[in-house]
Amino acid sequence: MTGELRRVLVHAPRAEDLSGWRAFGWRSEPDAGAIAREHEAFCELLEGAGAEVVLAESPVDGNPDAIYTYDPALVADGGALLLNPGKEGRRREVDAMADDLERMGVPIAGRLRDPEWAEGGDCCWLDEQTLLVGCGYRTNEAGIASLRDLLPDVDVIVYDLPHWHGRSEVMHLLSLLSPLAPDLVVAYAPLLPTRLAQLLEERGIEVVAVPDEELGTLGTNVLALAPRVALAVDGNPRTRERLERAGVEVLTYRGEELSKGDGGPTCLTRPLLRT
Repeated sequence: MTGELRRVLVHAPRAEDLSGWRAFGWRSEPDAGAIAREHEAFCELLEGAGAEVVLAESPVDGNPDAIYTYDPALVADGGALLLNPGKEGRRREVDAMADDLERMGVPIAGRLRDPEWAEGGDCCWLDEQTLLVGCGYRTNEAGIASLRDLLPDVDVIVYDLPHWHGRSEVMHLLSLLSPLAPDLVVAYAPLLPTRLAQLLEERGIEVVAVPDEELGTLGTNVLALAPRVALAVDGNPRTRERLERAGVEVLTYRGEELSKGDGGPTCLTRPLLRT
């Protein structure tokens, strides 16, 4: 998750899908023109960092969450694993992403089916052989068992996620931390599972702490463009200062509209190739 980003799939917001914002739990109604401009600028930053940006072509009618392309699939060495979101309204995204991946020549290595639930936001590659998975309201034990079966050579380590604000508000594993280098993560320490905090310490991974007031503004949701090069949503100055003190180059984008569905730069991307 921290190698140099070379190819990434994104889904541009469509004005006709934004009317579903209430049904999908967005905080407020997005402005169609503003969210489109923010997404275009976001893609320009990715391209400026050297990534090939591929736009999804398969629509998911009435679903504003489709812009958060990280969740419907997990990419491993053997290809893409199609997941099965615990958020029921998002399950149609999986077939749409399958079509896009096939069009791009990305092999499909496996797929989850009901009652197996898993979302990409609960899956965090700590290194090439270690996958951290959060078990919560969006990813269940059946889904995790299927991931283990599909990734027999990977050490899948599971952590229970906090209840926090309950089922109605997303709490993914990647809501709590984001890897930025093999030896560095940014995280909100008070909500980290104890065993996960211990694992980071045992492996000598430095934790840049997100302050309390910047958790809700996606201070933990930071996308690695390369080791110690990060893309973050604008508006978390204390987290940015701490990252820069840790030797991270931080690029920012405006996300007032893009983040109304509680999605940051990681959520908005499905990385397909890193080197």
